[in-house]
Amino acid sequence: MGTVTLGVSIAVPEPYGSQLQELRAGFGDVAAHGIPTHVTLVPPTEVEADRLAEVRAHLAEVAAAFGPFGMRLAGTGTFRPLSPVVFVQVVEGGTGCTRLQGLVRDPDGPLSRELAFPYHPHVTVAHGISEEAMDLASATLADYAAQWTCTGFALYEQGSDGVWRKLREYPFGTGPIAGVPAQSGSPVDEAAPAAGPAGETAVRRS
Repeated sequence: MGTVTLGVSIAVPEPYGSQLQELRAGFGDVAAHGIPTHVTLVPPTEVEADRLAEVRAHLAEVAAAFGPFGMRLAGTGTFRPLSPVVFVQVVEGGTGCTRLQGLVRDPDGPLSRELAFPYHPHVTVAHGISEEAMDLASATLADYAAQWTCTGFALYEQGSDGVWRKLREYPFGTGPIAGVPAQSGSPVDEAAPAAGPAGETAVRRS
């Protein structure tokens, strides 16, 4: 059956998601409008296609056992010179993100993988643009702040066209469905039991 490329992330809700997306575009990052603002849990990962059902079941199990946690963004940071990235810092909720991504990447699970760098939750606002533009992004967002409650995450698949399509949302807990916060250009799937089928929403993502 071949392989599929999957990613898992936490959406940054409105109005913050679109604000950061527009700012990213303004810094000259041409990929900005195709990348809903997010905190990565699992970067692009190649998985055997016949394990997709197993992946979905695993994510549903992780989400069902996890609870909402506070997220707060403040100020900027960079991965330069190792990687040409400027980001908004996650100053609250990093522990929750780190625990969550560890569960999602369980060594015995279908999304087990090694990371190129130690996990560091962040929100990218500039990637692969000129040094001057990245300096501008860092200075412009130096006083940026946002706060919300994280209530779940989502699974995406990258197509052969490079487009990422949302496969499933995974709200935390076993109570009523409370979907991943929506962003402009990234409609939320209709609520459905976590193990059931889901529609797809086309997005691009770095």
